[in-house]
Amino acid sequence: MADFVSDIKTIPHGDDKVFAMLSDLSNLERVKDRIPQDKLQNFTFDRDTCSFSVSPVGSVEFKIIEREPNRTIKFETTNSPVPLTMWIQLKQVETNDTKMKMTVRADLNPFIKPMVSKPLQEAVDRISDVLANLPYSE
Repeated sequence: MADFVSDIKTIPHGDDKVFAMLSDLSNLERVKDRIPQDKLQNFTFDRDTCSFSVSPVGSVEFKIIEREPNRTIKFETTNSPVPLTMWIQLKQVETNDTKMKMTVRADLNPFIKPMVSKPLQEAVDRISDVLANLPYSE
């Protein structure tokens, strides 16, 4: 197993708003126009799942498997070339100041680990940046 952890991000909103947005994947409707079409294809989502195709990886589907209100959202791949678990941790430190950290745990065999570690870490960093900048007040 290998863990890929984002930097701690600051979101200028309360943990209740952040949790409400991130724990309902249908909220992706608000930002789907920002997703680069050349990177992700066949992007679909509902409250609990999100699926897409990415070249050269193929089809990937995430499902929310656990919600701990205002604290943690845990995802698992149900379709992926590499089994992944991802969780988002939230901690409100002041009224409109929530800290967020994202962790991805991947079941990588020793052969592919050197090839995918850097791209996976970059993906975790990019996704956490996007999540920190979502329009939570809309």
